[in-house]
Amino acid sequence: MMNERQREAVRYLNGPCLVIAGAGSGKTRVITHKIEHLIRSGQSAGSIAAITFTNKAAQEMSERLKPMLKSLSAEARPMVSTFHSLGVQMLRQDGASIGLKPRFSIIDSNDAGALVQEALATTDRKLIRIAQSQISLWKNALIEPDEALATAANERLHQLARVYREYNATLTAYQSVDFDDLILVPTRMLRSQAEVLQRWREKLRYFLVDEVQDTNACQYALLHLLVGPRGALTAVGDDDQSIYGWRGATLENLRNLERDYPNLHVIKLEQNYRSSGHILTAANQLITHNPKLHEKKLWSEFGPGDPVALFAYDNEEAEAESVIQRLQALKFERRGKFEDYAILYRGNHQARVFEQMLRKQKIPYVLSGGQSFFERSEIRDLIAYLRLLVNDDDDPAFIRAATTPKRGIGNATLQVLGEYCGQRKCSMFQGLFEAGFEARLPARQIAPLREFGDYINRLLWRATREPADQLVDDWIAAIEYRAYLFANNEDKIAAMKWQNVCDFIEWVKKRAGEQDEPTAGVGFGAGAKQSAGKGSTLIDVAQTISLITQLDRNAQDADAVRLSTIHASKGLEFPHVFVVGCEEGLLPHLGGLEEDEEASEGGEAKTSASSPGALTTTRIEEERRLMYVAITRAQKSLTLSWCKERGGRPPADAQTGKGPRRAVPIAREPSRFLAEIGMSARNPIAEPVTREQAQQKLGALRNLLKPK
Repeated sequence: MMNERQREAVRYLNGPCLVIAGAGSGKTRVITHKIEHLIRSGQSAGSIAAITFTNKAAQEMSERLKPMLKSLSAEARPMVSTFHSLGVQMLRQDGASIGLKPRFSIIDSNDAGALVQEALATTDRKLIRIAQSQISLWKNALIEPDEALATAANERLHQLARVYREYNATLTAYQSVDFDDLILVPTRMLRSQAEVLQRWREKLRYFLVDEVQDTNACQYALLHLLVGPRGALTAVGDDDQSIYGWRGATLENLRNLERDYPNLHVIKLEQNYRSSGHILTAANQLITHNPKLHEKKLWSEFGPGDPVALFAYDNEEAEAESVIQRLQALKFERRGKFEDYAILYRGNHQARVFEQMLRKQKIPYVLSGGQSFFERSEIRDLIAYLRLLVNDDDDPAFIRAATTPKRGIGNATLQVLGEYCGQRKCSMFQGLFEAGFEARLPARQIAPLREFGDYINRLLWRATREPADQLVDDWIAAIEYRAYLFANNEDKIAAMKWQNVCDFIEWVKKRAGEQDEPTAGVGFGAGAKQSAGKGSTLIDVAQTISLITQLDRNAQDADAVRLSTIHASKGLEFPHVFVVGCEEGLLPHLGGLEEDEEASEGGEAKTSASSPGALTTTRIEEERRLMYVAITRAQKSLTLSWCKERGGRPPADAQTGKGPRRAVPIAREPSRFLAEIGMSARNPIAEPVTREQAQQKLGALRNLLKPK
C-alpha cells in the first residue's frame, strides 16, 4: 500500500514533477510504480528512461520492476541506466557525428593519471591527483579548456588549465574519452547536432531521475536537452541529502528545475518508513539550521523508540573499545545479528582503531567506502609471501612477491618463465630452479630469480622450525619493505602504509602466541575459524590468513558489522547505528577533502585546487547534511560519540625513524551539530561504560539464559 502523497506522485502526468523524497520515504517504490502507471496509461515502455547514479541503484530498480513488467520482452522494457551508461550508449550510436569512431576507448583513472603526468612533466603524485581532480571538476561544470584558461584566478589554476588543454588534445588524438567525458561529450554532441538531438528526444519520451540533488551542471544540461520542451519528467530528490558538492554536485539544479519548468508540480514525501520518533526528531532539529528550498518534516508511525544516546570519551582508543563493548552487549540483549550494526565515521582513517578492536574481539566486519585491512596493497604485498610459503604452486603470489619490492625481475623475464612453466605444466616457483629454464634466458636475468627463490626456501625452512615472533621482523627487514614504501610513495602516504604494516606484524605475532580455542569469526572477514596455538610458526599463521582472506572476499553477504564512511552509507539502513568522531574539525570536517585521508586507495575524493580549507557557510551546510544522512541511516537506535582528545599528525621524525611513533594528541571540541540536535555534549546523557561494567552486564545476561 502507498500513502496519499506517494499515490499522487505516481499518478501525476500533467507536466514536469519534482518529488521531494525525505530519507526513508519510499522513493524507489514511487519511481517503479510510476513506470508501471505510465505504461498502463499508454506510454510505450521502451520510450521510458529511469536514470540513477550508481550501477547498484540501477540494478535494484531493475529487480523491482521485473515482477511488474514480466510480460514485456527485454527489448520493449524501459531503459534503467546510470547517467554514464546512457552517455556510452549515445556515443556508441551517434559519436561518429562528432568524429568519434564507434569503438572508441574509455580510459580508466590510472591511464588518465599517466596522461596528466606527461602533461605536467612531473612525478609528483600529489600534484597529479590535484590536476586530475580539477580537470574533473571543470568537466562536470561544463567548462572547456579555453574557458578554464581565460577564467583562471591564479597561476596554479592557469598551469592546470594548460594541462587540461593538452590532456584533452591527447584524448582526442587517441580517439579516447575519460569517465567525465561520458557526460560532457554527449552533451556537446546534442548541442551541436540537431538531428541527433531530435532522434534521442523521439526515442526517449519520458524521464524519471533519481537523486536529482546529486546532479552536477553537466548532467543537468544533458537531462535538460533530452527532456526538451515536452517537460515529460519526474525528478526525485532531497535537498537535505545533497552531500557531493566536493565532486561537482550542486543544489542549484533543484532551483534550475523551477526556472526551466515554470509549471513544475512539487510533491513532498514526509512519512518515513525507516526510523523511530527520537531519531527523526534529532534529524529534523539538526536540518532546520540549514536554509530550505522546500520545507519538510519527517515523521513515522513507529513510536518514539530508544532515546538517542551520546557519549564522550578520553581518546579514540577508549571510544573504539566502548563502542564495541556496547555493540556486543546490545546484540546479546536483543538476540540480533552482527549485520544489524553499523559504525559510521567521517573519514576512512578513523576505521583503523575500530578494525583493531573488532579483530581483537574476533567480531566479523565488512568495510565500505574504503578497504578492509587485508585489501590494502601493502598488506597484500606481504600476504603474497605468506601464500607462497604455504603453497608454492600459487603463481599470482609468486609474481607479486618476486616483484615487490623491485629486485631486478621484470615483466619480460616473468613472461618467459610463465611460458616455460606452461609447457612443463609446473609452477613458476618450481620452474625457475629447473635446468631447462636456463637455456631460455641469459644468466643476468636468471640470477635475481634464483636469488629470490633461494630466499623463499630459506624463509620456509625457518618458518617451519622457529617461532614467528622474531622471524617476522627478520623477514620484513630482509626485503627492506619500509625503504621500498618511502621510495615509492609521498612521505605522508608511506608513513600511513608503514603503520599498517606494523599493525599487521603485531597481529601476526599475537596470533602466533595465542592459546585460544578455535573461535567463530576472526574479525577480518565473517564466519572464519582459526586457531594459532601457543608457539605457532609463521606457517601456521599463514594458513590462518589464507582462510581469512578467502572469506573476506565474500564478506559482503556475511553476518558482519558494517564499518563505513558516512558518504558510502547513503542509501543504506541499519537497525542500530553508531556515529563516531562527532567533533569540530572532523564532523564538520576542517579543510579540503584532499587532506582528509578519505581518499586512501579505495577511491579519490575530488577537490578544487583553489578550494580553501576554511569552514565556509556552504561547507558547513553540506557537513550538516552529511550528519543528517548519518542520523537517518538508523532504524531503532542511534548512538553518537566524541573524543576529548584525538591523536593528531605524527611528529616529523616519525617518517625517518626506525618505526612509527605515537601521534601527538590534539584536544578536541564536541561538534556544533550535537547542540543543534539538542544534545548536551559537555554533559552526555550517559557516562562511558567501563570494561568491568560491560563484563558484569554480559555475565548477568548469560546467567539469565542458563537452563535452571
